[in-house]
Amino acid sequence: EAVRAVGTQLCPALGIAIPVGKDSMSMRTVWNEGGESRSVTAPLSLIVSAFAPVTDVRAALTPELRRDAGETALLLIDLGAGQNRLGASCLAQVYGQLGSQPPDLDDPDRLRGFFDAVATLRSGGKLLAYHDRSDGGLLVTLLEMAFAGGCGLAIDVPGRDPVAALFSEELGAVVQVRVADVAAVEAAFAQQGLGATVHRIGRPVPGDRVRFRHTGAIVFEESRTTLRGIWAETTHAMAGLRDDVACADEEQSQRCDDEDPGLQVSLSFDPNHDVAAALLGGRSRPRVAILREQGVNGQVEMAAAFDRAGFESVDVHMSDLLAGRIDLGGFRGLAACGGFSYGDVLGAGEGWAKSILFHPAVRRQFMDFFARPNTFALGVCNGCQMMSGLKEIIPGAQHWPRFVRNRSEQFEARLALVQIQHSPSIFFTGMEGSRLPIAVAHGEGRAEMVSPIERDALEAAGLVAARYVDHQGRVTERYPDNPSGSPAGMTALTTPDGRVTILMPHPERVFRNVQLSWRPAGWGQWQGQGDDSPWMRLFRNARVWVASSG
Repeated sequence: EAVRAVGTQLCPALGIAIPVGKDSMSMRTVWNEGGESRSVTAPLSLIVSAFAPVTDVRAALTPELRRDAGETALLLIDLGAGQNRLGASCLAQVYGQLGSQPPDLDDPDRLRGFFDAVATLRSGGKLLAYHDRSDGGLLVTLLEMAFAGGCGLAIDVPGRDPVAALFSEELGAVVQVRVADVAAVEAAFAQQGLGATVHRIGRPVPGDRVRFRHTGAIVFEESRTTLRGIWAETTHAMAGLRDDVACADEEQSQRCDDEDPGLQVSLSFDPNHDVAAALLGGRSRPRVAILREQGVNGQVEMAAAFDRAGFESVDVHMSDLLAGRIDLGGFRGLAACGGFSYGDVLGAGEGWAKSILFHPAVRRQFMDFFARPNTFALGVCNGCQMMSGLKEIIPGAQHWPRFVRNRSEQFEARLALVQIQHSPSIFFTGMEGSRLPIAVAHGEGRAEMVSPIERDALEAAGLVAARYVDHQGRVTERYPDNPSGSPAGMTALTTPDGRVTILMPHPERVFRNVQLSWRPAGWGQWQGQGDDSPWMRLFRNARVWVASSG
């Protein structure tokens, strides 16, 4: 029946197909119930993973409620047409019940019309935020939007039964729109025959309180931060068992901090000013070696960033150097990329470094390259760990730390906030004082100093080029603002002449605004303005330095 409903009814109605699947009709599930053995032939559930081409990722909608768009409203698009069936819902499960009638996709044309209306409104810039109604129902949907937006809610619950309206998991979505656009949004859904499904249910409000009213009476009111703590209890408990306990507690404490403003970005330069344009004109493109080892996976983004900055990016594998097919003498720049060298075994970057140090010919190539005063080098993530292992042959790098297992004891993949420090680094020229979001993806990013004397010497020389900061802009060692646990937040280092810089986060993965998983509303609106993120300045600084260094 499931195959018939999906394969011969739903898919043709929607104009989509299931191109391949696992034949699970021969599966047999066996369990014991009340001392009696029970079995069902065929799976108990159907899971469909959807995919589709995306022509412009800049058109993405997120659940983050906007607080900078003036007066806005929240609209519920209820594809369940007010049925609010509670069978198999989270609410039923909490009370140990199953229910008799679950939500269903009753009308494929209604779903198709919903998709077309959302696509039209999105392309017209009418939708500010979007969240489907899913696990937990309307209540959880709205709270998750408030968590993301850092705001309160004033909600009028629709329907006769507020419990069913808040917890049913019928198809539908909540969208945030400007009040001035409400009529246009309603008209777009009405054009698809869905006018009766749209309900204006409230608005985001400043502060921390979320209030749900039904027929004028408050049915639920609580602090947003209190609810977020409850919402994250399971995650916190799992992290406490799996990760470093103190890190798990620090992250939960941040979630429950009602004074946490979220990521706060501050720029000390104009990202729309192309520092290279006036100087470079139509000059030649200097060659930069995009260096990788087995398992490294960041070379494409790195090459794209340097190419965009005016370089000729050349793919250089370690095997090319070891076999003598390529010589570093023909390059002005070197970028050691991030990824998972040697299958990401512990200390993989140090192993990569030793493949250079213990090979006389390759060691000499790197020594000659670093000794030339008109060359530069950048090491990122795995490449940062590798180049820190080469400090004995990099002039001025003798005080650099090694990079070891994160304090959290886990691989960290998140968006972090860093502050650019005053340093000699050629890559950060003119960026000092800026606080920028950046992608982090590493398991061994914690800087470990040989001794306090080494750390003092590093600090005194001003060779720390970037540090992790919290949402108030303070240098921090607390998790998760400092995802690695590095002392004094240090995450980027340079040499006294600034020609060689290493950093653990990934600027090459965020050199375009669209690559950032979160960015301020003014950065690169998807209508086509401002494609380069402020991180592009780092790569253009290198191009300007090459042009000025001869």
